[in-house]
Amino acid sequence: MRQAQHLTLAALALSLTPAFAVAERNLVPTLDRSFDVCPDRPAEPVWMQEIPLRQAYQRVLVQDIYRAQNLERVVEIGNCDCATRFPSWDAAEAVFHERHASDERWEMLEASDGYNRRANAARTAAKAICDAAGNW
Repeated sequence: MRQAQHLTLAALALSLTPAFAVAERNLVPTLDRSFDVCPDRPAEPVWMQEIPLRQAYQRVLVQDIYRAQNLERVVEIGNCDCATRFPSWDAAEAVFHERHASDERWEMLEASDGYNRRANAARTAAKAICDAAGNW
């Protein structure tokens, strides 16, 4: 009886293996940017994309600055069109270069934490405005 159960389980496992392989093949990651909301977002500056892995915290800091600025702007002006929610990266780059570019790693990590707190503080109000505009 046990041997029959083991054979049945083995046969079942073997029959499902091709299905798992096909499903796994369909989960290939892509580098193509595709967004449901505001699909024409500006790309990150090239220098950010080329930052070596060991300095990735610099890229994260600029992304955090960008997110905080944009969510705060949405709340400030009460508008969530795509140009407001996803403007060029110029302002975030300027803040990074003026205030943080010469910081040590730990200082950049602390700054990232501060920008994340700012973004999270604005997120609820920004979400309500963007939901109403269909841009969340």
